[in-house]
Amino acid sequence: MKIRYVGDSCCEFPEDFKKEHDCVNVPLTIMVGDDVIIDDASFDQADFLKKVAAYPKCPKSSCPSPEQYMSAFEGDVDIVFVTTLSSELSGSYNSAVLAKQLYEEDHPDEKKKIHVFNSYSASCGEMQVLLKAAELVEQGLSFEEVVEKTQKFAYDDLKTYFVLESLETLRKNGRLSTMKALAATALSIKPVCIGNHGVIEQVAIARGMKKALEKMVSHSLEQVSSTEDRVLFVAHCNCEKRAEEVTALYIAKAKFKEIRIINTAGISSLYACDGGIIATF
Repeated sequence: MKIRYVGDSCCEFPEDFKKEHDCVNVPLTIMVGDDVIIDDASFDQADFLKKVAAYPKCPKSSCPSPEQYMSAFEGDVDIVFVTTLSSELSGSYNSAVLAKQLYEEDHPDEKKKIHVFNSYSASCGEMQVLLKAAELVEQGLSFEEVVEKTQKFAYDDLKTYFVLESLETLRKNGRLSTMKALAATALSIKPVCIGNHGVIEQVAIARGMKKALEKMVSHSLEQVSSTEDRVLFVAHCNCEKRAEEVTALYIAKAKFKEIRIINTAGISSLYACDGGIIATF
């Protein structure tokens, strides 16, 4: 069976996964004033962060069109597994679902199977969903079983936590429906946030980034009975040393099946902002 793994560009595929599997990113678009940035392989994080720092207003983003997703479904493959940003955070999921419907209408004689997963997450959380699907495929499960177990994992089991230097981009773009950005920058108060079924919630606060990250690690580990069968992803926006320190905190307290550190791509960099950390397992 030929299987393709498709994610919107908020899904950061590790290099080794791309070498072993047929992977496609469908790019979102970022607008920083008059600059239109396609979130694809040409994305330059350093240049992007400079543009954002110099721009007095809030950058915007737009999701891929159904036609872009349909292009990712083309080709000689039997199964396409797709994941996107949480439907609570972006229109990317609905666009992918519509693309699936349109593609199947346009290709009624094809036996290709397509499923779109709502990640209820973002960034490395999306990658966790496709990683789970690939793991289940390798175990020999049927398409239907992979779909059922992967979606259950995304909704019930996957934990996504983050601490950002600033919540302003999320707030100004309407991504904080259940909480308010703290007006406490002068006190360096940082909220610890979780993606709860795709909705951002605050679970703790701390003064300073270091203490906030320590709280994130402790709180996240308290929510699970065991981590030994889980993969830890730590994504960072331009702060690899900080990501390594967070990873060390996790290693000191728990054992994981695998640990990966990745740098954020365009959309994740937009919302995580310079210095942001995301952890999922």
